[in-house]
Amino acid sequence: MNLIVAVDRNWAIGKDGDQLVYISEDLRRFKALTLGRTVILGRKTLATFPGGRPLKGRRNLILSRDPDFAPDGAEVFRDLETLLAAAPEDAFVIGGASVYAALLDRCDTAYVTKISGRFPQADCFFPDLDAQAEWGIAEEGPKLEENGLEFHYVTYKRA
Repeated sequence: MNLIVAVDRNWAIGKDGDQLVYISEDLRRFKALTLGRTVILGRKTLATFPGGRPLKGRRNLILSRDPDFAPDGAEVFRDLETLLAAAPEDAFVIGGASVYAALLDRCDTAYVTKISGRFPQADCFFPDLDAQAEWGIAEEGPKLEENGLEFHYVTYKRA
């Protein structure tokens, strides 16, 4: 499996259940990488999408223990084993923090947007892949900038 995430310099990914910042260029890259694929996410991440609706043009697999949660256009799984049985090998894990934590060891490629700034108010973090021996940088893109915010793309592969 793959994962895709945007992190700040401290590997922060969110605050109060939402992303730290939205970067138009990064959203276009996210769409290009995931369109036509299966995405795996949690209920809280789905709630941050426009209208709280599943992403169009993708198979949405949602991990949620809430027995009443059943959004139109998505498949809901109550446990990890059932979700893994339904997920194709090329699926993208897209968040949030608990879903990343549950599936990181199942992923072999990580598409990371590294935001140059720090967001001290952040309350959700992703594991620092630079500090983990089993992950190495396969590709690193040039520095980009949007609305004064610097970022770049790094692709990690599991060794």
